[in-house]
Amino acid sequence: MWIWKCVSVCCLLWTVALCADPELEEEELRARTFLQHINGVRLEEYQRLANAEWNYQTNLTEPNKKHLLDTETVIAESLKKQWDEVIKFKWQGFRDNDIKRQFKMLSILGPAILSEEKFQRNSKLVSEMQELYSTAKVCDYKDSKKCDLALNPDLESIIRTSKDPEELKHIWVEWRKAVGQNVRQMYKEHIELDNESARLNNFTDTSEYWLSDYDTADIKDQIEMLWKQMKPLYLQIHAYVRHQMRKTYGDLVPEKGPIPAHLTGNMWAQSWEHFFDQSKPYPNKKSLSITEEMIKQNYDYLKIFKTAEEFFVSLNLTAMPPQFWEESMLQKPTDREVVCHASAMDFFDGKNFRIKQCTQVKEEDLFVAHHEMGHIEYFLQYAHQPAIYRGGANEGFHEAIGDVIALSVRTSKHLKKIGLASGEDDPESDLNNLYFNGLSKITFLPFAYVMDLWRWGVFSNDIPSQDYNCKWWKLVEDYQGIEPPLDRSEDDFDPASKYHIVANVPYIRYFVSYVIQFQFHRALCIKAGEYVPNDPSKPLHECDIYQSTEAGNVLGKMLQMGASRPWQDAMEVVTGQRNMDASGILDYFKPLQDWLEAENKKNGVFIGWEPSKRVCSSSRNDNKPSEE
Repeated sequence: MWIWKCVSVCCLLWTVALCADPELEEEELRARTFLQHINGVRLEEYQRLANAEWNYQTNLTEPNKKHLLDTETVIAESLKKQWDEVIKFKWQGFRDNDIKRQFKMLSILGPAILSEEKFQRNSKLVSEMQELYSTAKVCDYKDSKKCDLALNPDLESIIRTSKDPEELKHIWVEWRKAVGQNVRQMYKEHIELDNESARLNNFTDTSEYWLSDYDTADIKDQIEMLWKQMKPLYLQIHAYVRHQMRKTYGDLVPEKGPIPAHLTGNMWAQSWEHFFDQSKPYPNKKSLSITEEMIKQNYDYLKIFKTAEEFFVSLNLTAMPPQFWEESMLQKPTDREVVCHASAMDFFDGKNFRIKQCTQVKEEDLFVAHHEMGHIEYFLQYAHQPAIYRGGANEGFHEAIGDVIALSVRTSKHLKKIGLASGEDDPESDLNNLYFNGLSKITFLPFAYVMDLWRWGVFSNDIPSQDYNCKWWKLVEDYQGIEPPLDRSEDDFDPASKYHIVANVPYIRYFVSYVIQFQFHRALCIKAGEYVPNDPSKPLHECDIYQSTEAGNVLGKMLQMGASRPWQDAMEVVTGQRNMDASGILDYFKPLQDWLEAENKKNGVFIGWEPSKRVCSSSRNDNKPSEE
């Protein structure tokens, strides 16, 4: 019998060989050589672009902006020529999956497909919107002659610490005036050019182009399903926080309506952890706030980043190379305007990786440092890959890695190990800490979803330009249960108050990252022996993978893949699953959800929200007089 099986297999192989297309085989060989050339060219181009972008974002001058725009234009023309060569190949019939994957990625040209004039115009629009955002200043509430308040650190500090609702409203409104009203027309033109680019790339609009990174036909449906999976948890924390806010602000916070955006302690109401002290479940328990301890121990920006590096090294991952410490911008310069929004950059030479962050000595920036260094670690791990593969398995992966580490860093167990916390844990303090994390993580989910739900509607023209602002607030109310502090109109353009809107950065990656980071965390915690399902002595929210080389080796294996394989393959390496699943975040916050449900029921708290009484109209003149 085995002889006949052998003969059958041999015959099959012989048939395949006979049926092979000699021309296609020869073309596939040429394609391999072509890819080697293209990847070499791409590395040089990405290096030039990274240098130009870094120089501009860390020194906002006209010459630097011109150099960036000129560099983008030159590279766009080069990409167009490369693309002309790519589409000559019949790559869809290639048998080598690696070659086929690279060609598929190269076959999408992106914005460079626009004419040179239109490409330059679109790049100029985005850079000018970023510059307006980064240089905008607001007048002080108490001193109207002091008009030099920048978003970071001034306005973010005020909205985080002030308890005066009038001052908070002033800051909230004036920031949106300073940015939104100045960029609305530019944004409309930018959307038109982006959509033209998408259509030339054979996508229906820019949202389809953005989501092509996930290579999953029903990705929008999957994301909506994930949100519905997590919504009951969000409704509980929303109801609890609103109830607690009424104790602080009285009827400024409606009993059954949406929460006023300016009272959440965050300029965009995207996370509410700065309302923690007024709302923690057990107010008599000392908070696990480490900012004071960091100051006491003489932390500075360098010590913050060295602390982050030590975590990655403890997992048997890679230390930061020397150029990182020499070239990064880890504190805000005093002699020039910069883009303070924290970011990490790969210079594509295998040794130059940098972070840009206007670091302050506070716990939030310690976590941000771990997040940004997660990007750098990803860069380092896949630096051996061809240029086309030097990216995350999908956009959400890159955002998730540093946050996976930060989940361990936030635990009292870890903070004690590194000397930033002390004392004995107890169930009440533990729940307070979990609640604090919930105010950061759970409340962010609908915000991240709304950011791109709105833009998907804008790109498809389901949200026309005359409805930009009112449709924004409709989505914010429906998904977040948040309302503005006063009536709004189409004279305003509130979405532009967020950097990622004006910088044209897709945001659903952050929603995805919040889901998969808990999937990764759960799997890595099991690998490290720090989490045992159904064992109350080892709950998921207390897991710290610090110093676990077992967890680090699995994580490193995934990071090394870069974008060389479908994201489902990368997911499977760490989690054993091939789909995104919100059960990780639900497992992590299960003790908090149980407590919130019992507490809200005990206090008769209304779950959900009734429609807002705030009005958004076509023009402020159509409204009743403004409450400003």
